[in-house]
Amino acid sequence: MEKFYKSGLHFECQRCSFCCGHSPGFVYLSKRDLMTLCKHFNMTVKDFVEKYCRWADYYYGTKVLALLEKKNYDCILWENGCSCYQARPIQCSTYPFWSWMIEDEKTWNECGKDCPGINKGKVWSVEEIEENKKKYVENTPLHKEEVEEMIKNGL
Repeated sequence: MEKFYKSGLHFECQRCSFCCGHSPGFVYLSKRDLMTLCKHFNMTVKDFVEKYCRWADYYYGTKVLALLEKKNYDCILWENGCSCYQARPIQCSTYPFWSWMIEDEKTWNECGKDCPGINKGKVWSVEEIEENKKKYVENTPLHKEEVEEMIKNGL
């Protein structure tokens, strides 16, 4: 099946912060995400998890690591901008090229109703879109047991 974005897609962040808050959601953290954030903030895994994270219910009754939200649903790392932009999680850096968002043109345009950057600005090539999709799909959240093991090992 031919991809609807074979000629690329327009997207340019408008700095509206809608994807960083305003409504409940989860930013799941992979091992890469957690280690990058710990390095960025110069914190141990234990300290970072205690200060910035929560356990989110996931598939099959498991729990995975996610960033906390503020009372207004903004990301815990949002302070008039992303406080960790260069170290932001894969989920954030690959937006809006998530597998389900680019499944078809109708879904893409529906997502554009919530994101003013969709269908505006820079044209992303099919290769760039596919690369972001792949990163998103392969970015597996850390399960609670994995994080506990990391802490136990002094990371």
